[in-house]
Amino acid sequence: MDAYDILRRLAESEEPAVLATVVGVEGHAYRKAGAAMLFTAEGGKIGSISPGCLESDLRERVPALLESGEPEIVAYDMRPEEDAIWGESVGCGGRLRILLEPVAGELRRVLREARRLNEAGAAVRLLRYAEPGGIRYEAEVEADAGSRGSAAANPALAAAAPTNSGSTAAAAAFASVPASGKRASPSSAERPWFETTLAPRPRLVLFGAGGDLDPIFRQAAALGFRIAVADWRPGLATPERFPGAELATGTAGAIVQALGVGPSDYAIVCGHQLRKDREMIEALLPIEPAYLGVMGSRRRIELLFEGLPKPPFVRAPVGLDIGADGPEEIAVSVAAELVAVRGRGRSRKGGGGDADSRHSAGGWPEPKNGEAEAVPRACSR
Repeated sequence: MDAYDILRRLAESEEPAVLATVVGVEGHAYRKAGAAMLFTAEGGKIGSISPGCLESDLRERVPALLESGEPEIVAYDMRPEEDAIWGESVGCGGRLRILLEPVAGELRRVLREARRLNEAGAAVRLLRYAEPGGIRYEAEVEADAGSRGSAAANPALAAAAPTNSGSTAAAAAFASVPASGKRASPSSAERPWFETTLAPRPRLVLFGAGGDLDPIFRQAAALGFRIAVADWRPGLATPERFPGAELATGTAGAIVQALGVGPSDYAIVCGHQLRKDREMIEALLPIEPAYLGVMGSRRRIELLFEGLPKPPFVRAPVGLDIGADGPEEIAVSVAAELVAVRGRGRSRKGGGGDADSRHSAGGWPEPKNGEAEAVPRACSR
């Protein structure tokens, strides 16, 4: 969710800001490579890259970074024998390398472009390349990810995807600096120094707007899902009850078509009406969504799926088995299962948190613990 909130802030405000991105991890760490947070000139921050132990130190670097306009890399050693330096024994056990970039010029433009593409449903790869005179940024649509398919299959994406490149006067020999994560393809003629996939928020389609849906709606929204609520009863799926949600009513087939449900969507069927729920399940199974949860007792699930397949993406009954009782606790079990499924999808792509991070090969020049090096000097040795 951090990436979404960061991109939204940059799209809505011209306020000077610094982007902090984890580009290297050794050992255990609170966040993986690719995790990011944003510091604004007025003292605001969005996201997190530590349990809170590093943010104050990073915050103090922001004025100088905004004044110089040049990025820098800072290393933090949080291993047990070192982390007392930061005022508390965090015990994360790892060493972090963080890239700090003033968000201006081409970087700001490319991030705003990524935001537009995300809003069109596309996952975007943010690429940083080494250039003799600085860093070149690019944003590319990732053809095999995103809630609504690739640019080739989606005219909205094709229209939203201009040429996405630019450069800033920064690192002179950036290619020698690696980060932790998945390597870029070795067949590439030109490999980025660091690559992060900025995925759009996944969409959750909730079918059946009964009274027990409200806590599921709240939990899923808090987890960063875009929500669509559908029901055959128009009076239940209303904007007053589900603010910010896509709404659809009608038959199962009409709802699937109106919402454009696809393989990247998550869906939960909780209409509590056997025939209506069965119709929705029959409409969703051929689509093979990323996740299909079905509410009900085991006996009810047997009736709903009689004669139907139950492929691996089906979770029926929905939710993790935590002994939940009542709507609020059931919503917690459903939310936990959504997080687990979403996390496994990220792991298959090689990343963690909100980003899938890749890097090219090379040696890492080590700043001293808690000290920073300007990117040109850090990467030219």
